[in-house]
Amino acid sequence: MAKSDSVPDLAEARGHLKQEGWCVIPDVLSKGESSDVLARLWEAEAEYRRRGNDSYLPHLDPNPNNVRVFFLLELDEIFRKLISHPVATELVKSVVGDDYLISNFTANIARPGSQSMALHSDQSIVMPDPWNQVWAINIIWCLTDVKKENGATLFIPGSNKWERRAEIPENAPSLLRPFEAKAGSIIAMDGRVWHTSGSNVTQDEDRALLFGYYTASFLRQQVNWTAKLPTSLQDDLDEDLKRRLGLYPTANTGLAGDLRHLSVQFPGQKQAA
Repeated sequence: MAKSDSVPDLAEARGHLKQEGWCVIPDVLSKGESSDVLARLWEAEAEYRRRGNDSYLPHLDPNPNNVRVFFLLELDEIFRKLISHPVATELVKSVVGDDYLISNFTANIARPGSQSMALHSDQSIVMPDPWNQVWAINIIWCLTDVKKENGATLFIPGSNKWERRAEIPENAPSLLRPFEAKAGSIIAMDGRVWHTSGSNVTQDEDRALLFGYYTASFLRQQVNWTAKLPTSLQDDLDEDLKRRLGLYPTANTGLAGDLRHLSVQFPGQKQAA
């Protein structure tokens, strides 16, 4: 990918992400790269269904016009590259820290006629309240132009400050606003931001998004990658991606804590007699 080798100055974006719970980074992929990934996504969707999976989940979406593809990492190398993209991981580290795991990577294509799913925050799905720190983040890849009319993700500004479900107001639907961005952009969304999928009211526009979900290492991943990824594929991954997917036998042991020998932790200090 032509733009993959460079990381822009993300200082302003990181600040907005920390304060507001989201930010948009344009032009991470070129127009041609976005089109290529989109084409490969549709190929992955066909393979996903060929393997016996359903791309319509009634418990998530009101109708089949929302197309969902799970387990992207096993379907095409392009998704394994995107999940480790330096711009994406820089944003992840800025809020979750260096100690993170890849929990999931999915696609949601809103076709004309698709409707909104439930209002939720991604952090509320994997841990109980209070949510007083950021332990999860979504990196959203825009493969098409995204706008309100074609089903842009809707979010509630300021909801990243809510620490408990009881803080959700009764008029929450009226507070929703769209994330709008051009194809090739990244939208980073704090796991505490309350949001839902938008309705695609256009006649002929798809809205295609990829959702890379990263969490702190103490949280159980949504996908057991050890069980899901073929052994032959696991063997070919680089060491950092293996670690981020939790593929090593020790999982996250030692990632978060200081497990150096006592004499190294406290040089020159004596133990009690």
